[in-house]
Amino acid sequence: MGERPSRLYTWRVIDLHTHSRASDGTDTPRQVLAAAAAAGVRVVALTDHDSTAGWAEAADAVAATGVALVRGIEISTRTDTPDGGLSVHLLAYLPDPDHPGLVAELDRTRLDRVSRARRMVGLLAQEHPITWQDVLAQTADGATVGRPHLADALVAAGVVADRDEAFATILHPGARFYVPHHAPDTADAVRTVLAAGGVPVMAHPRAGRRGRVVTDDAIAALADAGLAGLEVDHRDHDPDERTALRGLAADLGLLVTGSSDYHGTGKLNRIGENATDPAVLEELAGRGRLEVLHP
Repeated sequence: MGERPSRLYTWRVIDLHTHSRASDGTDTPRQVLAAAAAAGVRVVALTDHDSTAGWAEAADAVAATGVALVRGIEISTRTDTPDGGLSVHLLAYLPDPDHPGLVAELDRTRLDRVSRARRMVGLLAQEHPITWQDVLAQTADGATVGRPHLADALVAAGVVADRDEAFATILHPGARFYVPHHAPDTADAVRTVLAAGGVPVMAHPRAGRRGRVVTDDAIAALADAGLAGLEVDHRDHDPDERTALRGLAADLGLLVTGSSDYHGTGKLNRIGENATDPAVLEELAGRGRLEVLHP
């Protein structure tokens, strides 16, 4: 692409991690941008799980909402450890959505998510009133099927009160109903994102309540592979964890981002509750293959 003019974001609230109904959010992509506008957020990244399906609708909403759009993906990956693998979520900002390696990996993950969800429904149905059709009823057309849709089906069936209860109990990785799905190695995913012209940032690296977290040494190894940043300001990180992550990012020369991880009514997270420094967005925009879409 040609040289792009520099843009200053100093007056803007920037939220770089949100989800729509293209994955496991409850808002349409257009509604995500409208919610951002209502909350005073002026730059938002749409980062649905393993999918770019919401990008076009979100882009169409930029002019009407006055919210600038960073097109992104949250990629499900896995890092091997001596005592078993760890799930790591990688935010990929502004990549080429048609890059063959990226397309192939996202397609493989989405297909395996469907197979995994079917297996989980089969296990759940042994004890709970839930069917595959119940899950599909909770899944938007073209969305990446995931545990949140199983959780919504369980809520609709009166098995649990909300998604949080479902994830804390019968859909927890330690529960007998849980089935893992395919996820690429994290370092390989970092390299794939870079090859696609994207900027790879690790999502919520210290979210311990979701399970075990990667070590500082593992993050350093990913930085060597090309990891560009860490999502530090996130509601799943307490003040001490944020301080430690800032120090680690400084030591490794990584960018620091902040965001809401907004899912509409699917989670308590409120859009704009954490934000990214404007200078960091400038750096991301300069590195990415795609442009930030402005009103």
